[in-house]
Amino acid sequence: MSLKEIPTVTRRDGIGGTLAFKRDQITFLDKGIARHGDIFRFRPLGIPMVLVNHPDYIRHILIDKGEQYDKDAALFRVVRPVLRKGLIANADMALWRRQRRMMAPHFTPRTVSAFARNMTGETVQMLDRWERRADPGALLDITDEIGQLALRIVNRSLFSADVGESAQSFERAFQVANGILGAFFRFPFPPLSVPTPSHRRLYRAIGDMDAFVSGFIEKRLRDDVAVGEETDLLTLLLHTVDEEDGKGMDLEQLHHEVLNICVGAYETTTNTLSWTFYLLARHPDIEKRLHAEVDQVLGDRVPTFDDLPKLTYARQIVEETLRIYSPAYQFMRRATVADEIDGYRMPVGTNVLLNSYFLHRHPEFWEDPERFDPDRFTPEEVAKRPKHAYIPFGSGHRICIGKHFALAELTLVLATVARGHRLFQPPGAPEVRPEALITLHPKGGVHLRLGHRR
Repeated sequence: MSLKEIPTVTRRDGIGGTLAFKRDQITFLDKGIARHGDIFRFRPLGIPMVLVNHPDYIRHILIDKGEQYDKDAALFRVVRPVLRKGLIANADMALWRRQRRMMAPHFTPRTVSAFARNMTGETVQMLDRWERRADPGALLDITDEIGQLALRIVNRSLFSADVGESAQSFERAFQVANGILGAFFRFPFPPLSVPTPSHRRLYRAIGDMDAFVSGFIEKRLRDDVAVGEETDLLTLLLHTVDEEDGKGMDLEQLHHEVLNICVGAYETTTNTLSWTFYLLARHPDIEKRLHAEVDQVLGDRVPTFDDLPKLTYARQIVEETLRIYSPAYQFMRRATVADEIDGYRMPVGTNVLLNSYFLHRHPEFWEDPERFDPDRFTPEEVAKRPKHAYIPFGSGHRICIGKHFALAELTLVLATVARGHRLFQPPGAPEVRPEALITLHPKGGVHLRLGHRR
């Protein structure tokens, strides 16, 4: 039986081409799905890409034929100047496997439990700072505040270090890089090697992030810290060796992995919790159920890692936020051999785009998908859906190594804030819209007022 050709976006579709993709990626892909369904081809600047938007297709690419689809794809080539050979974007599978073997033991639920006190301790300090503000009624820039919180948590966990202005410097540098690379992915011209003003800003931002990481690594090497009971992640990584060759990471690779951890932990926490508090402010009935659970489980005390199994509704809120606004809302794979998906021909070298913004809104699997409804994530509802209808951390052998850290952090921070505080929108506040860069951001940030529950 002959294979079908993947439908292609053409001018006759009225969707537009390269310029439409550059102007508004979300609208362009939304129109493509409406016109062609769950698989179609498009060519921004002549680069062939295929969007797949069905759990069966996702499972095929990430699980069934996972070894035949690598990360030497257009999107990861765009972010590689920042992430380089770290786990997130590494296309060298031999190196990736070696790194994953060494790092995976430090990101299990058991090892993550050692960092739970960093998550709640830094959140309590943030709430104290909010209480001491000169104008307690002023709007809080939640996105900026949570960004600084995320960096404080990851830096205490990675480096056993408190950060101040250096965290804000890293945050600003990442935002510059994310904006420039997001625009470059939508319109990859001229090449990043061309020293335009924008590209020079990008490389200055990368230099700032590198300096942030290098400072901690160099200090740790000078201090020559041994592994002990209160060991941070950097010390663990410095002393980790590969079980196959008996060697550790060289300093360049260590730098890349530490930067990847900083970027991943910062981005997931900042955007997910910004959206979480925004959605709760707009849904007081859901916020009320969260408060009831927190009161029952915690009373007046700060949550611990052992409370997580009992904070079931808080976890559902986190999961539902990740459904609607996954920070890592898109990623890519490249077909290393010719393949077939559901009778469609997938030529070798095809860049395959997996976009959870649309997958998590697929009407076949999500009723009224724009509605914020944490009850979608009760065990009974989860069991009704295909596993790959929901992939906020990816899937398969390259699933995000920080998944357990992120879910613990998001749930513990949410519960810590909800113990005694609530965040609400002032009357007439405008709706916050998503902005699609390399990651998904609340455009303009989330701004809310602090209130007390008791």
